[in-house]
Amino acid sequence: MELLNPFSRHRERGQLEQQRRRLYRIAYSWCHDGNLAEDLVQETLIRALERAGQLRDPERLPAWLAAILVNCWRDHLRRLKPTDDIAELEESLFDDENRSPESSAECNQLVKRVRDEIAMLPVGQRQVLTLVDLEEFSYAEVAEALDIPVGTVMSRLCRARQALKGRLQAAREHAMAPVLRSVK
Repeated sequence: MELLNPFSRHRERGQLEQQRRRLYRIAYSWCHDGNLAEDLVQETLIRALERAGQLRDPERLPAWLAAILVNCWRDHLRRLKPTDDIAELEESLFDDENRSPESSAECNQLVKRVRDEIAMLPVGQRQVLTLVDLEEFSYAEVAEALDIPVGTVMSRLCRARQALKGRLQAAREHAMAPVLRSVK
């Protein structure tokens, strides 16, 4: 049986470009550095092109690319051996003409707060949360990409969601707490 290169035809190249955007979102959510995310995506696509013959089912392209991205991310972490894997975040800006400056500021603050809290999660939880909740991979696809059992995916996801919910609620309560002043 001859394996076809899934990237050889024009249509598949368009699909690969769609996957590039998705890979960037995933990589950025893990590293919070646009340049590093782009480098990880480039490395992922290079490896994918080199190993294109290994992809037997084109329907599995997203999960296959995610698995390669995971390996690129692991390689990067091994090279760095970071003591702190939380990077500075760039604030997202929205160009919605119908949004008031106040609502844009609120939305930007909320997005930043959520990203900050996700960045505080352990790497394993962050990876699972990103792949399942943000990129809508199945548990089985995440398990395959991260090379862990499905049960581990489920438990990491549960812990990540609980931690994120707790952190966001605590931040919200802190923001809503009245400021007490002493008056003489």
